[in-house]
Amino acid sequence: MKFFKLALAAATASVALGGAAMAQEVSLSYNVGIASDYVFRGVSQTNEDPQVFGGVDLGYGIGYAGVWASNVDFGADDPSVEIDFYAGVKPTVGTTSFDFAVLYYGYSKDKGLTPGKYSYTELKAAVVQPIGKATVGGALYYSPKYTGDVGSSLYYEVNASYPLNDKLSLSGALGKQDYEDTDGYATWNVGATYAITGNLGLDLRYWDTAEHGWGDIYKSRVAATLKATF
Repeated sequence: MKFFKLALAAATASVALGGAAMAQEVSLSYNVGIASDYVFRGVSQTNEDPQVFGGVDLGYGIGYAGVWASNVDFGADDPSVEIDFYAGVKPTVGTTSFDFAVLYYGYSKDKGLTPGKYSYTELKAAVVQPIGKATVGGALYYSPKYTGDVGSSLYYEVNASYPLNDKLSLSGALGKQDYEDTDGYATWNVGATYAITGNLGLDLRYWDTAEHGWGDIYKSRVAATLKATF
């Protein structure tokens, strides 16, 4: 685990220094959407109820930062709002794209940008490689103190996507969520995304985990998401 953290820090510093010499261009984008269920790593975050979400993203050269918010439902006395902050860099080497970032998942019952009962921080390292029309990738997410009393965590996945035409694409992922102080679980998803317009997309996705015995929110489900970007 120490090796992973050191490697991520070194890679992030290297690409940040390399990006300083690149021409910079500022961009701003927004997104808003609704979903039949908020599913995160195979688990419902809204107790199988609908989701409303939105975010703002700022780009500057290979760097980016943003904020994103959604309703959540973990129980009667638990948070009802999630607000995430993130920043990172997306360098490319040839045809290979990388993504190194820091993400903070904040919840309405916690105060301040520090880990609380629910809130936590993750480090992300991801890579995407086109192969013909398809793209394949992998990602690692490490948290030194995950939400709850499970210690540190590591989520890792492999993913792929393939465009059937200019509007319709298929994609899927296979991942594993591990915790320091308790058992983890495997998760997977497969679905299709349809571009209704250049700014509006519809995603229909099947999600599942290997731990149906942990409760209904871990069981298989199909979620539809309508998202607008501008």
